Amino acid sequence: MKTYSYTKSQELFKKAADIIPCGIYGHFSPAPLIPASDYPFYVAKAEGSKFHDVDGNEFIDYMCGYGPMVLGYSNPVIDTAARTQRKNVNCATGPAEVMVDLAQELVNTIPIADWAFFAKNGADVTAYSLMIARAYTGRDKIIRLKGGYHGTAPWAQSPNHHGITFNDANDIVIGEWNNYDDLEKYVHKHKNEVAGIISTPYHHPTFADNEYPADSYWKKVENLCKNEGIVLIVDDVRTGFRLDMGGSNEYFGFKPDLIAFCKAIGNGYPISALVGTNDLMNAASNVFHTGSFWFSAEPMAAALATIRELKHTNAVKKMFDTGTKLNKGLTEIAKDHGYDLKITGHPAMSYYRITDDPSLMLHQKWCGECTKRGAYFTSHHNWFISAAHSDEDITKTLLIADEAFKAIKK
Repeated sequence: MKTYSYTKSQELFKKAADIIPCGIYGHFSPAPLIPASDYPFYVAKAEGSKFHDVDGNEFIDYMCGYGPMVLGYSNPVIDTAARTQRKNVNCATGPAEVMVDLAQELVNTIPIADWAFFAKNGADVTAYSLMIARAYTGRDKIIRLKGGYHGTAPWAQSPNHHGITFNDANDIVIGEWNNYDDLEKYVHKHKNEVAGIISTPYHHPTFADNEYPADSYWKKVENLCKNEGIVLIVDDVRTGFRLDMGGSNEYFGFKPDLIAFCKAIGNGYPISALVGTNDLMNAASNVFHTGSFWFSAEPMAAALATIRELKHTNAVKKMFDTGTKLNKGLTEIAKDHGYDLKITGHPAMSYYRITDDPSLMLHQKWCGECTKRGAYFTSHHNWFISAAHSDEDITKTLLIADEAFKAIKK
């Protein structure tokens, strides 16, 4: 099996580094792609479960744009809906009718949702959720959990990051995932001071195994919030519409007050949403939060089509089944080569780690060897399964994984 080279990608990156901060910034940065020489940096086209880089190499994509692609790149149903809307209106002096239709679809789909609000990025709606919690409760403090990612706003980052100060997070308290007793102690110690608790539905940090909530964890947290008048916020930006169409909280059996969505909601079109209960609608109405392109109709039409197509095709089950098949195959192949591949998290977006080397260098090398043979794996982040991944993709991926294990043995 031949391995890829990335001459044009590397030339483009050298040019970009002179005129763009970091060349490629944020979560698409080459920095976490180790070894960087095994990875493409620029994409030329994408369709279904695959993309082609600027050097003409084809990859089965297990990052799905870091989550947004859920029904396949260039999905004809979604692209047709977006194109039809764009012919009429996209960005104008007022919103289009599709905004109301999309809000109604979300309210009909998500059990806790009585209303919906739209923006562009996950960080837009996680920030809005904190503002609503404070407006509703009249309190200042927010609890977020260590290792949870909620965007790049100063409150969501560590004070030791560049450009962030301790003052940016004066009222942000860091709790510990899955430690209910610690959470309860803090809430009781600071009674009537906590406005909200924000968390992902299960723990999926980078560079670490994913962790499900303990059996009673979320019901205890839900009851604590109700008893203490605290707004419970679920960050479903990464997990939304991959675990359950009603919100990932339904998968784990609890009811939050607010849920933030992004990534998979539009199958690659730029849109995010916050949904919430009637109790919080007045507070949400009083908070001023908006953006230049938040009312663009084309992404709303794409999101409406995406939600309907996810339901119509039973995509959540398909992603679960496909991910389960991939995980079983990879575990067996690793074992055949004498390695232990630990897989944690939900099958639609699992985290992978070869445990034989705690430094992660062996795992990084294996992911790189898979990538330069055509299965795009990263070593630091959970992967993503889409409804477009086929049995043929899985079969080819397992052959690539087998070759890669042989390569790291050498």
